[in-house]
Amino acid sequence: MSDLKSVPSVSVTYARNGSSTRPNELGMRPMQEKAFEKRGEQYLLIKSPPASGKSRALMFIALDKLHNQDLRKAIIVVPEKSIGSSFADEPLSKFGFWADWTVTPKWNLCNAPGEDGGKVSSVQSFLDSDDRVLVCTHATFRFAVDRFGIAAFDDCLIAVDEFHHVSANPDNKLGAHLAAFIARDKVHIVAMTGSYFRGDAEAVLMPEDEAKFETVTYTYYEQLNGYRYLKKLDIGYYFYSGSYADDIVKVLDSNEKTIVHIPSVNSRESTKDKIKEVEHIIEALGEWQGTDPATGFQLVKTPEGRVLRIADLVDDEPAKRDKVSAALKDPAQKMNRDHVDIIIALGMAKEGFDWIWCEHALTVGYRSSLTEIVQIIGRATRDAEGKTRARFTNLIAEPDASEEAVREAVNDTLKAIAASLLMEQVLTPRFNFTPKAKAAGPVEGFDYGEGGYDPNKCNIGFNEAQGQFQIEINGLAQPKSKEAERIVSQDLNEVITAFVQDKTAVERGMFDEEVVPEELTQVRLGKIIRDKYPTLDAEDQEAVRQHAIAALNLTQQAKAAITEGSDEGSGSTAFVDGVRRFAMSVTELDIDLIDRINPFAEAYAILSKTMDENSLKQVAAVINARKVQLTPEEARDLARRALKFKQERGRLPDITSADPWEKRMAEGVAFLARMKQEQKNG
Repeated sequence: MSDLKSVPSVSVTYARNGSSTRPNELGMRPMQEKAFEKRGEQYLLIKSPPASGKSRALMFIALDKLHNQDLRKAIIVVPEKSIGSSFADEPLSKFGFWADWTVTPKWNLCNAPGEDGGKVSSVQSFLDSDDRVLVCTHATFRFAVDRFGIAAFDDCLIAVDEFHHVSANPDNKLGAHLAAFIARDKVHIVAMTGSYFRGDAEAVLMPEDEAKFETVTYTYYEQLNGYRYLKKLDIGYYFYSGSYADDIVKVLDSNEKTIVHIPSVNSRESTKDKIKEVEHIIEALGEWQGTDPATGFQLVKTPEGRVLRIADLVDDEPAKRDKVSAALKDPAQKMNRDHVDIIIALGMAKEGFDWIWCEHALTVGYRSSLTEIVQIIGRATRDAEGKTRARFTNLIAEPDASEEAVREAVNDTLKAIAASLLMEQVLTPRFNFTPKAKAAGPVEGFDYGEGGYDPNKCNIGFNEAQGQFQIEINGLAQPKSKEAERIVSQDLNEVITAFVQDKTAVERGMFDEEVVPEELTQVRLGKIIRDKYPTLDAEDQEAVRQHAIAALNLTQQAKAAITEGSDEGSGSTAFVDGVRRFAMSVTELDIDLIDRINPFAEAYAILSKTMDENSLKQVAAVINARKVQLTPEEARDLARRALKFKQERGRLPDITSADPWEKRMAEGVAFLARMKQEQKNG
């Protein structure tokens, strides 16, 4: 490990209070109970982390819709065949519910071959039959809708698992079908996703369709804080030079149950020979002892004398891979910790892959999709007896000296940092911000720390059971419209996702020594919000911006405070203490102060400690070489803020001011004046 440069970007410790795994009298865990309370909704969107029990939540809801809400059929749609097993028969009545979940084998089209004419014909046979539940893949369902039409599914429940696969893009068939179902308004839809942002770059649904959905959100914090066994989650990035196959053993601990995702053969990290890469990893772990005839697992003897059982899902010779795949899915082995030690995969073993013993998800090469990263991390965050720590490691190629490679490696590094910033946001408690008002008082159920609630200052309350902060901020704008309220209460992470994926913002925030934080927090983020939510008025756009930057910067300041006071970093209250410590270090918590913090400074501090100094200089050189000048749009935004400055101060910003933000606003005004003059002269 010492030869590699590690970026310990996130390390979160949880209370393990057992609440998220404790069932109620109907056998429902808290997330399932939360979803079941909304069972009467026609359109329901469940946003909940991997392993939180979405499949079973759907079973409870579907049974109620079939028996109590007059729906005739429930069709469960999953992205790939392997996920169909999540909806296998469950004796729910054994745990207190009033019915069992059963799927007639021939109607689980993820396993069954289908009727004569194939699986699509089976969908029609199912619709004509007396049976109530069908499980099929997204592809089968798409073809069935194409063939039989929207009306054939009237009075059915359509449940879409891993909903982030859907998109509002007209080329996305399933997205188009869902829009048509919503327009006809004769079905119920339950959509489920383990990701906290819709489809990375594209919206899943058109805004007017999404507004019809009732959302149930269950956060990572609520889930992990309520586990019985898993206490600590680490997320790290490691830089290597040369071939990854030589360095992987430095981060791969054969004592940990691990899923290794090797890079796509099209990526920069790949050696272009995936079979050799797997052989190299196996050789580095020990001496090959042959293949287990029953499971197809590779047997490897370590130098310490242990025999590792390694499942190779990279070798795509059908007979071999099917045998290994079947052995991994064997229900009789689900609770057997010793069944397999390491799984090596390329495109498989991501979403929906259920191996509760996984302690380490090790991914080689940058993944362009943040959704995919969340899904991979979800493989390691299952709760299992004796498993107290889990980690996700991303092994990334360090920037290389050759010009082309440097540019690509720099992009990968910045994307990895964006992913780490987002994961920090996803793993923390939820922020609820309110403006400081004289009439304000404590909110019931929230702990305000030593001394309790103080009416004369901005207070920070925390409710551990709900995993929520209640934070008062001076000068904070509040959303007025319903849509802005929804964004602020449910979608701040999506706003932050767009911001941390904005290359210009990350590059300038980390490598431009002259950057004024407000240019990022007000101008750049302001533009992103205007582009993302064009239908909101200017006041609501500003309210969303303020709430988003407050959430991002408070997370970053809490992380900095934890790092400085590392003696407290091991406790489950470390993050809460970090937020409070930052608030106590300033005279008053106000939105202007929050806007003056560079949200990327802490990420740079970590990177500069861990990346090789020459590589860091190369990264800075590549970025500074393409530094962009002020654009007319940015100048207009600065001029708008200059006008606000004039309303508050009675004068325009001064270009000679010692305050860098005032000077920058004045530069924006001057830029616009020059532009107008040039147009006039031209």
